[in-house]
Amino acid sequence: MATSEDDSVITQKDLEELKELISTQDLSSAVDTIKHFLDQQDRLELNIAVMGESGSGKSTFINAFRGLGDDDDDSAETGEVETTTEPKAYKHPKYENMKLWDLPGTGTQTYLKHVQFERYDFFIIIASGRFRECHADLAKEIKRMKKNFYFIRSKTDLSIDAERRKKNFDEKKMLDNIREDCVNGLREIGVEDPDVFLISGRDLNKYDFNSLHERMETELPEHKRHVLTLTVLNITTEITERKKKYLEKNISRIALLSAGAAAVPVPGLSVAADVALLVNEIQKYKTVFGLDDESLERISERSGKSIEIIKSVMKSGVRVGMDKDIILNLLCKSFVLLVKNTVQFQFIVHYKHNLGNVAAAGLSYVTVSYMLKKVLNDAAEDVRNVLMISLR
Repeated sequence: MATSEDDSVITQKDLEELKELISTQDLSSAVDTIKHFLDQQDRLELNIAVMGESGSGKSTFINAFRGLGDDDDDSAETGEVETTTEPKAYKHPKYENMKLWDLPGTGTQTYLKHVQFERYDFFIIIASGRFRECHADLAKEIKRMKKNFYFIRSKTDLSIDAERRKKNFDEKKMLDNIREDCVNGLREIGVEDPDVFLISGRDLNKYDFNSLHERMETELPEHKRHVLTLTVLNITTEITERKKKYLEKNISRIALLSAGAAAVPVPGLSVAADVALLVNEIQKYKTVFGLDDESLERISERSGKSIEIIKSVMKSGVRVGMDKDIILNLLCKSFVLLVKNTVQFQFIVHYKHNLGNVAAAGLSYVTVSYMLKKVLNDAAEDVRNVLMISLR
């Protein structure tokens, strides 16, 4: 079953293929088919190459990007001596389709062939001080091969701390000076119009990480952008808002699947499909927003706030989890509210020539959309509250 390049959009062809497939199946098999369809769309891989010399902070960055500390299980090995001799992939702990690759040292054409250049979606070039000619040569070769790269100046927090005790210390001025020094250094060794992002591997919510993430997301192809959006840590309100916008866009996809199931004359399929779709999507909200127990424990450890205090600011049902009975109850309540508000089902008119049971399809579409929007808004509010209290 093919989907459009923007994988948040289900085409009419997708829907017709799905309807034809589940119309010949029993209830259990049809629900499994719908789940499999959703899983296929979320398996697209994103491979990020991270390169830098020994002691540059690349391993710490890889760990921090995945939400891990340097001592956690499956963390990249850190140290002042180069520990990487071959490209090594580190999977995101929650999304196995997102991998950061620790690449050995630096180099140019022969080096890029050795590390299988074509494998990666984009490159991150890290230095803890001034960038050198090997970094510039690497950037030129990556550019020649028409892939994106980003210069990161790591250990920015250490540079700031070293100057903090000086008289008339000005952090903003210091950051501007560090960035300007890196940019001028790259220009001197032949890099045109370089951008440098200042990063702290110890604390990604500081300095330029949000700008870096936004740039990477913008420059990725549409069909891979959502992988980066969903896997990044919830460390700024801007990142949380970008996640919410993607998930809002995804609601129409889920609702359209619900409508397609409602239009198939299999007894009980519409309700079973809605429950399966909603359980799957709401679990995604919990994972994407870091409202699961493991993520909250990490926030507690890093912020010094007790887990009880963090959980006290969370009000949505996403936090406690939603079983089938709760989902059914919320569906009923959503439907009643829609009727009371005299919702106009424009969807029915738009798809009347393509869906079989138009009334059932329209009701499913609007009810599922309404419910998911409410749950998503509540979950996003939880994230904002957790972020505020953890940074306080």
